[in-house]
Amino acid sequence: MTAVALATNGFILICAALVLLMTPALGLFYAGFVRGRNVLNTLMMSFGAMALVSVLWMLYGYSLAFSEGSGPFAPFVGGLAWAGLSNWSAPFNSNGLSHGAVAFFQLTFAIITPALVSGAVVERMNFRAWMLFLLLWSTFIYLPLAHMVWGPGGFLGTSGGLGALDFAGGYVVEMASGAAAAVAALVVGPRRTYPNHNAPPHNVPFILLGAGLLWFGWFGFNGGSGLVAGNLASLACLTTNTAGASATLVWMLLDTYQRGKPTAVGAATGAVAGLVAITPAAGFVSPIGALFIGALAALVCSTALQLKGRLRLDDSLDVLPVHGLAGTLGVLLTGIFALKSVNPAGADGLLAGNPLQLWIQLKAAGFTLLWVGVGTFVVLQLIRQFMPLRVSDQAERLGLDISAHGEEAYNNEFTG
Repeated sequence: MTAVALATNGFILICAALVLLMTPALGLFYAGFVRGRNVLNTLMMSFGAMALVSVLWMLYGYSLAFSEGSGPFAPFVGGLAWAGLSNWSAPFNSNGLSHGAVAFFQLTFAIITPALVSGAVVERMNFRAWMLFLLLWSTFIYLPLAHMVWGPGGFLGTSGGLGALDFAGGYVVEMASGAAAAVAALVVGPRRTYPNHNAPPHNVPFILLGAGLLWFGWFGFNGGSGLVAGNLASLACLTTNTAGASATLVWMLLDTYQRGKPTAVGAATGAVAGLVAITPAAGFVSPIGALFIGALAALVCSTALQLKGRLRLDDSLDVLPVHGLAGTLGVLLTGIFALKSVNPAGADGLLAGNPLQLWIQLKAAGFTLLWVGVGTFVVLQLIRQFMPLRVSDQAERLGLDISAHGEEAYNNEFTG
């Protein structure tokens, strides 16, 4: 293996490790918001995703998402030629990057996407139903969508498809998790106390720690998506940090204007919204474009959270407005701010004289919402035929840590 190949594989493996860290970080972020008696269950929903998705990815997931399909289904799903990761040592590209490194990197995306959905159904979903949801949703919703956006000849992507730009997961991760979360919250139903007795976050330091680790991991998420340690990775990291910082500052200013002081929860939420919005655009826009994308994400998502109560939808941890809405905003802004001068493999956007790209982004967004929304509804209804989607009223009162796992996170004085 050449020095270039060694360096490239090493870079991707480091990025994969950073992204893998994001799922337990997400668990901490979510756990800070829930009641103390549901902390372990919330963390276990993320850890369950790490375990189950890793196995299915090895068995057939990477093959269905990234290998070439055949026949009329080729634009929508790959084949099983790489089942069991039989191609792990084969070269992925001319730089000497191996399929094994790419498979591990993309696995981390496949893990965190359904884990994000857990934020909509924490504190009441049956854990066994959740694990079955991870299996079915990942297999029938995520894998085809990943192929359609990033796979060879994918229906939505740039290699023979519609031409939608998605650098690191605006459609595949953010919009998909947001749409699935909205449907899951609707089908599973609200928490017993919603909306009259919403408890405040039980551990704000968890929220800040989780958000900080997510921000750290996002450099692997976006920086690694260029698949080479070069100028493109540098650009993606710069735009990622700029958008996250911009959104945090704008959210703090909004908090100060509306509440008289900036809140820690607001700052953490703003950071995540900005990082979500820049994900599809990270390798296609300039740092100045990223500044605007982060600021707009904070404005739009903050407004959406204020209006959320009118929907009467118990999306417990705001997955729809923070991931779904910010992800949708991000893919559309990619169609506005994209520049071929920063990435020749991309396309010019509206501001560079190409309004067609914005139209392409919009069509792909509509398809993604339809695909994920309908698919998630079908998956949940299928699970309902075999087991209850949610715990009993008594188990919800007791807390899911005890009822689902037989353990407690804290002594009784902290289990509010």
